[in-house]
Amino acid sequence: MHSEIITLKDAGTGDCCFRILHPSGLEIRVMEMPDFSTAYAQFGVKFGSVYRKFRQGDSVTALPAGTAHYLEHKLFEKEDGDVAKKFALLGASVNAFTDFDRTVYYFRTQQHYYEALGLLLRFVQEPYFTADTVERERNIILQELMEALDDPADQGFMHLLEGLYHSYPLHPDILGTAESIRQITAETLHQSHRAFYNLHNMVLCCAGNVRVQEILGIADKYLIPAPPMQAEPLFAPEPAAPVTAYRKCAMSVGKTQFSIGFKSRPAAGTQLLHDSLLASLTADLLIGSAAPLYQRLLHEGLINDTFDTDCFTGTGWFTVIFEGESDQPEAVLQALCDEIRRMQTEGIDEALFAVLKKAAYGDSIIGMNNPESACTAMLDAYIWGCGSPFDRTAMLADLTAADIRQCLSERFSGESVCLSVAEPESTGKEESEL
Repeated sequence: MHSEIITLKDAGTGDCCFRILHPSGLEIRVMEMPDFSTAYAQFGVKFGSVYRKFRQGDSVTALPAGTAHYLEHKLFEKEDGDVAKKFALLGASVNAFTDFDRTVYYFRTQQHYYEALGLLLRFVQEPYFTADTVERERNIILQELMEALDDPADQGFMHLLEGLYHSYPLHPDILGTAESIRQITAETLHQSHRAFYNLHNMVLCCAGNVRVQEILGIADKYLIPAPPMQAEPLFAPEPAAPVTAYRKCAMSVGKTQFSIGFKSRPAAGTQLLHDSLLASLTADLLIGSAAPLYQRLLHEGLINDTFDTDCFTGTGWFTVIFEGESDQPEAVLQALCDEIRRMQTEGIDEALFAVLKKAAYGDSIIGMNNPESACTAMLDAYIWGCGSPFDRTAMLADLTAADIRQCLSERFSGESVCLSVAEPESTGKEESEL
């Protein structure tokens, strides 16, 4: 087999990533790090919890919520037993996760890397589902769902998403619901695997003490050439405004928790990466731990050290989140909105911006010197449609104060915010919406 190899380089550090277009249809991304004793691999597919409906030809298929996660679970079980035990015999640690826009299978090891890599490629490509094995897994996944429903952080996040998104399938939970999990059958999983686990829709990322030519040898041996991708994901139009500006519920929490979400237009490709980096930096400038507003609210007791910010993005959604604990979450939101307006009018603290930008740039460079983080950066770049995992550092270097001002205007509108509050159950207050 002949593979096209493209060398991607970080102009600042000289780090290299090899982007390989394999004739099977799979894209392979490799960072050779010979100074490390460990090696890491991620095998990812563009199929996560939001992929609930797709078209193939004239046929449209709707999937129960939680299908991607159920499929992840079942791929580990084969006719001859649990795949994880085979990795353990090689001295490798294997696992997987399902997210909103992807499912990722990964392992790390210090020995027998290429044997483990071959095993990874084989077990993800070769499903084994029967009615009996799928039924056995159902109670395990239902138990996992019950644990998630008892987790205040998980439920608080879902509560916020329900207040922000009308039709885009970011809710219910990635695991699904008890009802949807009961609807998933062996045929559902086979149908999903055939549609989305197509090598043209997947990426293999390898980093650490690895060599490109050895990886290509394993790929040539175990990859099964795929036909062109036929499945087209379908999503209903999503209104720009949130569902509601305010939500409140009672949960098993010791102190009132809150989440503030600013919903804005989605982006794609390199623009998504650029805008997410910019929004994260803007959020830190507004109320990150080094910002004056954070210090003031902390001193006044309106927030505590649980407060955090996050840029929750993917192809199809974009939300900047502020969350923590407070007895007065409405006052926190008001203070944040006041600071947004002040910065829009008076401008930003240029000195603080320079410090935060340098810190983010340094973290990005350091991350690319860790095999696991490097794999994640390579996989993110593929999922989001970016050419190079080094785009991140280049974009951070180029961000300006004018970019921050534009972000404040476009991504932090008072018309697009939702405040979600979870009070301790002992208050006896019911969920409400305004």
